[in-house]
Amino acid sequence: MSSTAASTAVHEISSEAVSSVGGPAAIRVLVVDNDIVHARTMGEVLSRLGHQVTVVGSGGEGSRRIESEAFDIVVTDLMMNDIGGLEILARAKRASAETEVIVVTGHGTIPSAVSAMQQGAFTYLQKPLDMAHLRAAVEKAAEGVRLRRQNQELHRRLDEKFGFEGVVGSSPQMLGLIERLKRIAPTDATVLIQGETGTGKELVAQAIHQNSPRKNKPFVALNCAALSENILESELFGHVRGAFTDASSDRVGKFEYANGGTLFLDEVGDMPMATQIKLLRVLESGEITRVGSNTPVRVNVRILSATNRNLEEAIASGPFRSDLYHRLKVVTIGIPPLRDRAADIPLLIEHFVKHFAKRHAKTIKGMSLPARMKLGSYAWPGNVRQLRNVIESMVVVDCDEMLDVDDLPLELEPDTAVAAVPADMQSGLAALVGRPLEEVEKIFIGETLKLTGGNREQAADLLGIGERTLYRKIKEYQLT
Repeated sequence: MSSTAASTAVHEISSEAVSSVGGPAAIRVLVVDNDIVHARTMGEVLSRLGHQVTVVGSGGEGSRRIESEAFDIVVTDLMMNDIGGLEILARAKRASAETEVIVVTGHGTIPSAVSAMQQGAFTYLQKPLDMAHLRAAVEKAAEGVRLRRQNQELHRRLDEKFGFEGVVGSSPQMLGLIERLKRIAPTDATVLIQGETGTGKELVAQAIHQNSPRKNKPFVALNCAALSENILESELFGHVRGAFTDASSDRVGKFEYANGGTLFLDEVGDMPMATQIKLLRVLESGEITRVGSNTPVRVNVRILSATNRNLEEAIASGPFRSDLYHRLKVVTIGIPPLRDRAADIPLLIEHFVKHFAKRHAKTIKGMSLPARMKLGSYAWPGNVRQLRNVIESMVVVDCDEMLDVDDLPLELEPDTAVAAVPADMQSGLAALVGRPLEEVEKIFIGETLKLTGGNREQAADLLGIGERTLYRKIKEYQLT
């Protein structure tokens, strides 16, 4: 059997061996050795561990494989007829710095093996090769590969949950918000986030942090309205033992814990006046002092804050300091309430249905048009948080894999539903009086398309016209 044929045969055997255990996440191993019998033996040993193994019988073929395929681990003989192990090491590292390379060497070439370690090899093994040592070395390298994958997956999930993709919306208001966030995130500016309860202020803060240079440092959130003045100061700045009756030991506060990262102060408008003064001092000096201590501690923290209150009115009436307000609002972000961006409701519905179906291990095939209409016409006083809770409730109580009006919670009774209309139509249908008929028709078709999430068949049914007519109207009015 030729070297090429032998290597191909081993590759096929290895693939079959891992097809049921390795799966798409199996560790990908390349074995390179002039001695094809020895190479096949190593390949079979590693394939039994569940790895996806490719075996080749020359340095040249190994080099070609490295250039055309991705490998997590390369096991290579050091001395070969054409391209040696050091060159294989260099090419593997050029292809991917994270590829681990294990060098197999004869007794007389140990100095070269040490050189290989200096050039980035994971380890080296001496001939005659003990297969138990090979398994142990490959498994140790594989542990590092798996750990990196887990970290990458964690970052991917964080990006998905807290990155800009997590700020769901396609309305002009939300697209403008996301663009603003992209400009703000890379900076170190202090940001004040304003919006009604339930609009997603903390989600926006997390998105700013996750897309900033501080993303690998802590994100720490504290609700300023939930704590008394004394407890809030201890939470923010920490305390030393004996500072007060229950202070039995030193305690690090949120500022120190968030050092290097981001501190999110939620409901900052409810912060007591005495704490406001101390916070202002920290923002000006970059130093905190634990309760009961006289020793300042330097901190490097980015401050993001949020409120559902009108702080300018609070300044005028007395409970909020003007100087702190201007320190916190270097950049201001306003999150629109859900009633002002009804076009985002279909997208949010799909997002939450998918999320909660996965969380509660439920099969959900879709949502009926009447249920979508009900959700689309509701005023949502609790904003996105309320919509989120409603969708979770519907997913939990559903029993036929189709979300319908019978799955809606009691809060969406007909007498509580209020039509969600564009800002320029807030005064009701009277606002349409006197407008050209074509303009009114364009508005209704556009809003119906938003309500159905762009589903033209459902929109045509709601409007009582044929799909061909709807297509013609969409083109005529240049609707998307």
